[in-house]
Amino acid sequence: MAESLPPLDFSFVRDLRKRAEMTLEEVSKRSGISIGVLSKLERNQNLVELETLYRLGRVFGLSASDVLGLAENCSAHAKQAERYRSGPFDFTKIAFQGIECYQAFAKAGDSLMRPEAHGDDFEICWVQSGRIRISFTREQHELSEGEALKFDAALHHTYEILEDAELFIVHLTKTHRF
Repeated sequence: MAESLPPLDFSFVRDLRKRAEMTLEEVSKRSGISIGVLSKLERNQNLVELETLYRLGRVFGLSASDVLGLAENCSAHAKQAERYRSGPFDFTKIAFQGIECYQAFAKAGDSLMRPEAHGDDFEICWVQSGRIRISFTREQHELSEGEALKFDAALHHTYEILEDAELFIVHLTKTHRF
């Protein structure tokens, strides 16, 4: 017997609309979707066409696949962290689709010359304690506790630990929606 798939749940549309402080009429005008269809969608009483997903997404700055993804996954997702070592750094990592979060610990004098391979990501490094230097081909940045740096992870970069440090590093997959 085939496993039954959970139904799509579009009730989140009401939350998006209210968070944007929009009425059904405003969403209707911006999307070209009738108020009746929107109302039924918010109450989960309607099947949705791809064109409707696209139009609705544009109103809220989302892609059609984002809207469908929210309908498929309205609940939270739990994961267990994994621990590992890369060069002299100790990492704890949590990864979800489109985002990887790392907590890193390193000692003064440590460096990571070729950080793990990156995809098409942005990287954010936020220093929790200590002091570090991140070097690129044409520039360097020294960061201390409470400071952060965002950059394109495709750029060749090196982490140098100037004082024992704890870092949070986040990789955000770039999206090309429109």
